[in-house]
Parts: sequence; C-alpha cells; structure tokens
Amino acid sequence: MELLEGSLRTYPWGSRTLIADLKGEESPSSRPEAEVWFGAHPGSPSTIGGNALNEVIAANPEEALGTRVAEAFENELPFLLKILAAGAPLSLQAHPSLEQAREGFARENSAGIDLGAPNRNYRDPNHKPELIVALTEFIAMAGFRPLRNTLTIFDALACEPLDRYRSMLTVDNEEESLRALFTTWITIPIGKRHELIDALISNAHTYLEASDRDEDIAFVLSHIIELNEQYPGDVGVLGALLLNFYKLAPGEALYLDAANLHAYISGLGVEIMANSDNVLRGGLTSKYVDVPELVRVLDFNSLENARVDVEEDGATTHYPVPINEFQLDRVAVQGEAEANHDGPMIVLCTSGTVSLEAGEKTLEVAAGHAAWVPANDPTIAMRSEDAEVFLARV
Repeated sequence: MELLEGSLRTYPWGSRTLIADLKGEESPSSRPEAEVWFGAHPGSPSTIGGNALNEVIAANPEEALGTRVAEAFENELPFLLKILAAGAPLSLQAHPSLEQAREGFARENSAGIDLGAPNRNYRDPNHKPELIVALTEFIAMAGFRPLRNTLTIFDALACEPLDRYRSMLTVDNEEESLRALFTTWITIPIGKRHELIDALISNAHTYLEASDRDEDIAFVLSHIIELNEQYPGDVGVLGALLLNFYKLAPGEALYLDAANLHAYISGLGVEIMANSDNVLRGGLTSKYVDVPELVRVLDFNSLENARVDVEEDGATTHYPVPINEFQLDRVAVQGEAEANHDGPMIVLCTSGTVSLEAGEKTLEVAAGHAAWVPANDPTIAMRSEDAEVFLARV
C-alpha cells in the first residue's frame, strides 16, 4: 500500500473552486482544474514516489494485479478512477465499443496519425463504459430521450422552424428517426443552423416566462439556453435538445455504456471507467469534431434511464454495473471499517481524513487524495471519526 499521487488535468471546462475546496487548497485556483486521474493510463499515469503506476505494474504484474486480473486484462489495470469538476459543460461526446476502439486505433496507427495529434480519435484500443457518482449537485445530459417526451418538448416550444423537422420523427421507429434528425442537424449549413437555434432560444425564453410551465420541461430549456450562451449557435445546442437531462444529488449516479451521446454540465463527482481516453465529440467544444465517425459509433436507440439503482449495505453504498473492468463502492467511515479485495484497489478519500492500515503499514489519506493497494496486500483496515471513501476494484 502506497500513497498514489493523482495526475491533474487542467481543461478549460474545469472549475477553479471545486477540486481546490475538496482538497482544502487555495481557492479559487490559478487555472481551471478539470480532472484528477488515479490510474495507470499511459497518457497521464498517477505516480508512486515519482514512479508512474503503469511502470510499477509492468515491473511485477502478478504482485500488483494478482493472477486473476493479470490474466484477464493482459497485465494492465483495467479501470481509471477520476475526480471530475465541471465548471462549464464538457463537450457533447460518445465513446466507442471495444470492437470499434480496436479497429479505430489500428486504422489511425496505420494512417500514421500521431497519438497526440488533435485530429486523433482513438488514443488506445479500449472501450470506455463509465460511472459518475455525484459529490455535489451534478447536472448532466445523457442518452437520447424517448421520442414521445422529446415531441412533448417540441409541442411546448411551439417553434415553427423546429416543427419543420417533425415529419422525420415517428415514435414507433425511434432509432431511425433519431438517426435521421441528429444527422441532419449536425450537417446543416451554418446559416440555417443559427436561424434554427435563434428561433429555438427565443421560444424557450417565452416558455420559461409562462405561469403554467411544466417544471421538467423548464429545467431542460433553461440549460439549453445556458449552453447557447456559452457556445452560441453551436450544433451541440441542437443535439442537447434530444437528450435526457439529470440533476443528481450527492451519492446518486449515472452509468453509460458505449455509444451513448452525453455531456456533463456542472458539479463535482467521482468517475470510474474502463482504462481509456477515447472520445468522439459532437459539439460544445473547440476541439476536433469528426462528424462521420461520431455518427458511425453512436447508438440511436433512446435511453429510458441512465440512473444507477444503488444497493445499501450498512455504511457501504454499492453501484452495480454490467461490466467486468470495475466496481465502485462508497463507504462512510465513522470508527472502523474494512476494505476487502482480491485484486488491485484504489482507495480515494472524498471527505475528512482516513487512516489506512495494511499489516504493519499505516497511511493517512486526506480528502482529494488516494492510496494504491496491490493485489498481494492484506485486507485494509480503515479508521476515521468521519470520512467518506470510494473503493475502486476490478
């Protein structure tokens, strides 16, 4: 067991306060702090005593991962754990399936596209299913909304330029309808797109001023307006109109499998995913957008609900997911608790300070910091008067 130094990522959409406040550091920070990575992704590995975690694992995979994980995942840690702080919306994006990622990675390698090139879609051959658990109120949009509900929003807006596209939508044929509409919107000429968005935003303002407004629709439209204020006329504003919107309270979670269009809008959370950095963007960004590749990867089936049905077990909250690369538990440590593991584990503290004991070794881990526990360590004893920790395991 060792202290694990996270890798800070300073993307423009990050927050100057959320991570700094969590860690008790100077706030606001000098630059936006978007993510802290705790893992072994070669693009930005965490470190132990200055040594990259991926190199530590490669030096002795059996000791670090255990036989089960080493054999199943080719001597690599299969998950990446993050603290994510959205001070502004992330790009509208989706992630490839495992098959798509392997094919795309090989294709771009054959084309000679550098791994760090801005027009690179596939930076590794892995998929990226992901789970986000809110630490603060967290706003997100995720997955195509069932078409019947989107048509209700169309009705509420009463926007003639928007209604011109209704003929493309059939509730009994959601997948093809959503594919046709999204593909049309993401490729229409800029002038027509701006006209459509201007009309949409004008009618959204009108709806929000109505005394008989539906609060669920108002929640969606208020965020559509905010997105347009931050990215005026961006195609992602239209894409967002087709997505489910969520407000998560602390402890609530969303799970997204491959190919679901999504974007996180605001808030602080703990995110865990398969060990990948593959992102295909569709708007709300100044970064590279590859429309044909995004459309090829996207799942146009509607997503009824991305919320995770948590399981409570005393002081532990389980977040069940339908994949093998990771599992995540949240533990309220008030006194003593145990962290069992039969493979590698990362212990991330998100509130208070927790004392970790493995045999005769003890570590103090404060909020915003983490510990690496290799497979061959014993059960970890956790002690605190009042701490919250996340246990990331395979």
